[in-house]
Amino acid sequence: MQRVVVVTPPEPFIDLAEAKEHLRVDHDDDDDLISVLINAATGHIDGPDGWLGRAIGVQTLELMLPGFVAGSFALPCPPALFVEGVQYEDAHGVVQQLDTSIYEMHDDVIGTALGKSWPSTRLYRGGLGVVRIRYTAGYQEVPAPIRVAVLMMLGDLYKFRETSIVNGTPAAIRIPTTVDMLLQPFRLYA
Repeated sequence: MQRVVVVTPPEPFIDLAEAKEHLRVDHDDDDDLISVLINAATGHIDGPDGWLGRAIGVQTLELMLPGFVAGSFALPCPPALFVEGVQYEDAHGVVQQLDTSIYEMHDDVIGTALGKSWPSTRLYRGGLGVVRIRYTAGYQEVPAPIRVAVLMMLGDLYKFRETSIVNGTPAAIRIPTTVDMLLQPFRLYA
């Protein structure tokens, strides 16, 4: 079992001016609303809880594990840019900072360096967080299909501000086909 949390959230990669231009809004009355909608659209797809299963904006994440995984393993929410540090509880329950010479990262995969091995950790049930890997992930430059998809989602959210009702029952709001097609190549499935 593992858990990933956002330590430092990403800066918005769609700013208010770009959003207003896309929405063809030339007044300031809806600036607060548009800012909230930008956050809602990006939050829906970005980060550990996002629909894409990846980091879009550059952010600091922390992976919590019950112990070290044998060999190497992929860091969740790619693309991983670099590991900031690894902490673990040693066999006596004392928190230690893992020396950077013990591990290496290639692409989104972290593993032991040649000739090195993971140290022993404290073992107990429910020990999520015995190992904590803090890393930076996200795109330095967000790919155009993701930017366009978020702008399209923003347009829908701005235009349709209420839940759809069909025959007196709230209707499911689906991701538009074009948005889905733009995002599908970036989506990770568990």
